[in-house]
Amino acid sequence: MTATDARSHPGLILAVLSLSGGAYALLQSLVVPALPVLQDDLHTTTSGVAWVFTSYLLAASVVTPIAGRLGDMFGKKRVLIVVLAGLAAGSLLAALVHSLPLMIMARTIQGLGGAVFPLAFGILRDELPRERVAGAIALVSGLLGIGGGLGIVLAGPILEHLDYHWLFWIPLIVTAGSTVAAVAVIPESSRREPGQIHWLGGVLLSAWLVALLLAVSEAPTWGWGSGKTLGLAAFGIVCGAVWIVAETRAPHPLVDMRMMRLPGVWTTNAAAFLIGFGMYSAFILIPQYVQMPTSTGYGFGASVSQAGIFLVPTTIALLITSPIGGRLSTRVGSRVPLVAGALVTTASFVVLAVANARWEIYVASTLLGIGVGFAFASMANLIVEAVPRGQTGVATGMNTIVRTIGGAIGAQIAASILAGHVLADGDTAKRGFTIVFVMCGAVLAVGVLASLAVPRAKRGVAAPLRVVESAQAGE
Repeated sequence: MTATDARSHPGLILAVLSLSGGAYALLQSLVVPALPVLQDDLHTTTSGVAWVFTSYLLAASVVTPIAGRLGDMFGKKRVLIVVLAGLAAGSLLAALVHSLPLMIMARTIQGLGGAVFPLAFGILRDELPRERVAGAIALVSGLLGIGGGLGIVLAGPILEHLDYHWLFWIPLIVTAGSTVAAVAVIPESSRREPGQIHWLGGVLLSAWLVALLLAVSEAPTWGWGSGKTLGLAAFGIVCGAVWIVAETRAPHPLVDMRMMRLPGVWTTNAAAFLIGFGMYSAFILIPQYVQMPTSTGYGFGASVSQAGIFLVPTTIALLITSPIGGRLSTRVGSRVPLVAGALVTTASFVVLAVANARWEIYVASTLLGIGVGFAFASMANLIVEAVPRGQTGVATGMNTIVRTIGGAIGAQIAASILAGHVLADGDTAKRGFTIVFVMCGAVLAVGVLASLAVPRAKRGVAAPLRVVESAQAGE
């Protein structure tokens, strides 16, 4: 079947984009349970092996908005294939290497895959019937959470029965297949957003993202009050301010600051930051909590594989609620599932803060999946509804970055708090976990307020798109 024929088969387009997004999301979290194994096999330190995870996030954060803009300008299919090829190449390298520098290089190349999501959202908006756009975007967006939970679930069995190289061989097979399918199935959109790449904006965006994420990632090692941490954070803030000024004055900005100031955009991004803070923290905290030995009085002594099972309800709930969130977006507007998702995710941390039994962890895990499924399904749609068609890629890319930054900050703050509550035998005191769960619940409660601040849409997706695009055309 040719790409032209696929236009009449939107289900094929959705399937290929879902497979592509799932491969990226899986690679994001698969390595987290494997970091201790990688530390031993690569003969490095805890701070050294952390770069295996951090380099992936850094590369994805830098590439995502730039690739989204390139897709809007030169063709989303063309850029998507380049991105998937990079993800596959990085996976192949990671599956073969045995040294830390080469592994970090491989993970950096894999980070190109971060652009899959904004490109996918743009393709869905261009190619699918209008009435199917909200549900399709919700499903693909939900894969970011589904893949994250599934990666942690699968990592244990892979490490127990194979070796860490299979953490990359398996996603490589999926990515290679999705790349071939994308070439054959996805049509190249005739829509183009004229302009030029604002390279200064790209450099400044890279500088403040790298500085901020590096400061947050290394803070538990360097200390939150150390000169290196504060210096990097200050440098990132300065670069961010200069970036905003440069983008505002540029005739063809990488990120249109007028777009970022739209009420539907900045409020959704604020909610994304806060919900990302909680979700990524939970993916790390729940496995750590249940792996604590029973001698602590609260842990369950779970193995890596058993710890992953506690997140199975999260993955199942995400699979179920993501498409439901898409249908709700079409019928009652995307704001409703966002508010509901923020509330349910907050409730999951309330349960974790008081949990003492296995079933309570499973309840919290289920609530987390329901909440994140609704929230992620709605956030991408809210951004798509708020911006003109030509800015879909860069706008949804920035939303993805905001979630990633929120998750990175949340995970590292949680790690610092837990490190401050270590018992004499090296285990973490329950008080440390309780403080972190309460903190995440409080952050997510603010996320509920941010979601309530999102402008209310009177009708599904079509109305906001027409309003925004007509306003832009009249400027």
